[in-house]
Amino acid sequence: MDNRSLYDSFDQLEVELSTTMNQLLEIKESLQKLVEKNAELELENQHLRQHLEEIDNRNATPSRQELSRSRMNLEKLYEEGIHVCNVFYGQRRKDDESCAFCLDVIYGERSK
Repeated sequence: MDNRSLYDSFDQLEVELSTTMNQLLEIKESLQKLVEKNAELELENQHLRQHLEEIDNRNATPSRQELSRSRMNLEKLYEEGIHVCNVFYGQRRKDDESCAFCLDVIYGERSK
C-alpha cells in the first residue's frame, strides 16, 4: 500500500468513525430519555398503588388481626352458626344466613 492510499483509507475510517460516534450519541440521548421516562412512570405507578391501597383500606372490613379477642370469640361463634347479636343472641342461624345485627356487633365501630 502506498502512502496516498494509506492516507485515503485513514480519512475514510475517520469519517466512518465520526458517523458511528454521532449515531452512538443519538442512541445515548434516546436511552437517557427512556430511562428518565421509565423512572417517572415507576414513581407515578408507586403513588397510584399507594392511593389504591388507601382507598381499599378505607372500604375494607377489619381483618381478623385487627379484632379484639372478645370480638374474635364472637366471630368464631357466628361462623359456627350462632347469633351473637342482642336481638337473637344464642339462637341458631337458619341455613347460615347473614345477620346484619351480628355483623355490626363483630365488625361495627371501634369506639364502642
